[in-house]
Amino acid sequence: MTTSAQAVIPFRIEVPQAAVDDLKERLARTRWPDALPDTGWSRGVPVDYLKDLAEYWRTHYDWRRHEEKLNEHPQFTTVIDGQTVHFLHVRSPEPGATPLMLIHGWPGSFVEFLDLIGPLSDPRAHGGDPADAFHLVIPSIPGHAFSRPLSETGWNRRRIATAFAALMRRLGYDRYGVQGGDEGAFIAPEMGRIDRRHVVGVHVNALVQIPSVMQILLGLVVFSPAERQRLARFKNYRDDMMGYAQIQSTRPGTLAYGLTDSPVGHLAWIVEKFKEWVDPAARLPEDAIDRDRILTNVSVNWFTASAGSSANLYYESLHGPDARKRKRRNRVPTGVAVSRTQDVTIRRWAKRENNIVQWTEFDHGGHFAALEAPAFLIADVRRFFRTVLTPRPASRGAGIRGVGADPSP
Repeated sequence: MTTSAQAVIPFRIEVPQAAVDDLKERLARTRWPDALPDTGWSRGVPVDYLKDLAEYWRTHYDWRRHEEKLNEHPQFTTVIDGQTVHFLHVRSPEPGATPLMLIHGWPGSFVEFLDLIGPLSDPRAHGGDPADAFHLVIPSIPGHAFSRPLSETGWNRRRIATAFAALMRRLGYDRYGVQGGDEGAFIAPEMGRIDRRHVVGVHVNALVQIPSVMQILLGLVVFSPAERQRLARFKNYRDDMMGYAQIQSTRPGTLAYGLTDSPVGHLAWIVEKFKEWVDPAARLPEDAIDRDRILTNVSVNWFTASAGSSANLYYESLHGPDARKRKRRNRVPTGVAVSRTQDVTIRRWAKRENNIVQWTEFDHGGHFAALEAPAFLIADVRRFFRTVLTPRPASRGAGIRGVGADPSP
């Protein structure tokens, strides 16, 4: 019996026109800083670039058109552990479809997955094999987009994973898969740890393993050239690009004032991450991801005033009771998709915490696989779940070989 507290309520995005008008007015009244010559992107977002993007957001970008497209997908809210959770629930027309949760990252949102919804839920209509169909559940992480306001402190990755597992049970899914990138690549394996009996497989992209000093020193001796390149990329990320994370993980409340009040400030904070993390071959973020798609993601975050509450997850990840503890190994079969241009994941580290059965590296696209390389990600997700859902034949004298065995040394 479902109680009122467990109710799943239909939801539509309906931003008041006054909020749309207010955004345009604020953009028109922006007070711009001086531009320091000849610095490019090295010290942050260039003023000329941001002026152009902000003007496009104000005068050409059509929020109502994109709001309508978002509302084409069934959306709902429910309350779990006292927290409102917003999610898309797209059921496949194929009766044998596998339930699959897709988990976004920061500074993303459920908007990341728009190009995946059709091909994954209805492959027959997109030239694919109907056996690869999925029932999709795409939640907004608590504190992000419409999963707000945060009910209280303590919403760390483990608590989010627990809530998402509860969401799948509430929807009637006993066995399901999980896919995630960025923050989703932390939360998805956590779901494997806490709900192993029900999670059939975990697929991640943009996975990050934080090494110890000893691991780094040892790596300098035993790593292959490709692994050393990833290690150098990790050290650059840690030393030169982590300022935003230091702020979000220590003072998200202070940061929230500026980003919640100034749309240009909010835009700069997000678009800088797109520039730094997309395929390096892209001169500008919109060379890798459609400009309107970037602005739809930014607009969702702006209209929900979620800059501070989304940054709060960084604070919880740094200050939570388990923040410094080594994670229990995720024994659920796990697939990892790795960008050769941006990712810092090193397999020998990832294996310590995950039962990796598929490792795929892709050349085109960076950190945001669902936005930059959706066709690749769709194919890799399909291939992974075909593997983990197909029973292995019994070998003589050994019973059935578990799909979770890691074939690599």
